[in-house]
Formats: sequence, structure tokens, C-alpha cells
Amino acid sequence: MIFGIGTDLCDIRRIAATLERRGERFPEKVLGPHELAVYRARSAKVPARGLSYLATRFAAKEAFSKAIGLGIHQPMSWRACEVVKAPSGKPEIALHGELARWFAERRLIAHVTLTDESDYAAAFVVVERLPT
Repeated sequence: MIFGIGTDLCDIRRIAATLERRGERFPEKVLGPHELAVYRARSAKVPARGLSYLATRFAAKEAFSKAIGLGIHQPMSWRACEVVKAPSGKPEIALHGELARWFAERRLIAHVTLTDESDYAAAFVVVERLPT
């Protein structure tokens, strides 16, 4: 059964402007530990790839927060929700701490898809409740 659906469209130019103003504090606030390592590696090689990565993760977290109906309010936090790659390359949601417990207690699973173009990043999340 579908618990919630969320989508987000992110202007990459806006993320770039925020990054310019706030520097590393911005990705450190938004990205979890695994994401931060990937972001830094991509940014070191090709800054535009790092920026797109940051924007898609921002969009995914916004979409996820909408799908679970909490917004960015406890137990949902930027760093407690990460988008990781399955061995197949498929993006997946990984949760940590209180948010992971909250999610598991409700028997929820999440599906996420991401996309980006030169100026925009988008994410779509479907959260399902598992049958008892």
C-alpha cells in the first residue's frame, strides 16, 4: 500500500549560489557521511559533477521528506537520510538513527529515482507500507 509520494525539482544554479555563499558548510549540512565522501571525490575531479550530485541529493531528501509527511522535522533530518547506489547502480534510500527506527516501526520501504540536466535536478520518491 502506498504510504506517500514526494517529488522535488531543484534549480542547480540556486544550489551553486548557496554553495558560493556558504562554502563547505552547505554540503556538510545536507549530505550524510557516505554522500559527503562521494561529493568531494566528484567535485575534485569535475566540479560540475559534484554540483549535480549535491543538487540531486538535495532534491531526493526534499522528495523523501514529502513522501513520509514530515518535511524536514524530527526525526527527519538532512544527514539521517542518504541516497546510496545499490551494486546494480540503482539509487536507494539509506536511513540512520532515529529516522531509521521511525521508518522501520511503520514497516515502510522507499523507492527513489533521480535525474539532472544542465540547470535542474529532480527526484521522485514513493514510500510503501509493507503488509503485516
